[in-house]
Amino acid sequence: MYFHITESFDQSIISSIDNNEDNPYLDTIMQIITESCDSFYMLGFGIVLLLIKKTRRIGITLMILIVLSTILTGYIKCGVDRERPDFEYVGTPFPVEISRDSFALFCEGGANASYPSGHAARAMIIGVILGYTLSERFPRGCYLLFLYPLLVSISRVYVLQHFPMDVIGGSILGVLLAGVMAKRTKLYKIFEKSKT
Repeated sequence: MYFHITESFDQSIISSIDNNEDNPYLDTIMQIITESCDSFYMLGFGIVLLLIKKTRRIGITLMILIVLSTILTGYIKCGVDRERPDFEYVGTPFPVEISRDSFALFCEGGANASYPSGHAARAMIIGVILGYTLSERFPRGCYLLFLYPLLVSISRVYVLQHFPMDVIGGSILGVLLAGVMAKRTKLYKIFEKSKT
């Protein structure tokens, strides 16, 4: 959570990003990465997996976890109520508005708070679930899927939507939720190598 110990770390990272030179290509790439983890795109990905017979269990698992993490991060944000970074992004203007990353019904005040990052939680869920699913078939290659949560976390800090501790908190939440669900649903058996 947010402690005064991490405040100087968070502020120094955000200040250095805010003072960074304008790079239109990097700005656009970071926005694409950050928006790729929007709840609706993630649910669409889950629906696509749901439509394919072999990946149906993965799709159901992802959809449950995406909805659960989005709601859970929303209520945690209500409780913690940490303000988002107090910097205005002055890089290349984004073609679309940056999406909210969580939803909380009956929440007063903290619905648009910063800690934890819903995008980081969802990205980590995708990385853990797909990595766990492919772990039997591609034991070393499945670790490459963790590049996606890393890039999403970096992009959320880059576009000044979160402090570094926010994305760390969201990533931990995503690992916890996905780890429990992946183990319970035995997703690693879906793509097992044939034993013949």
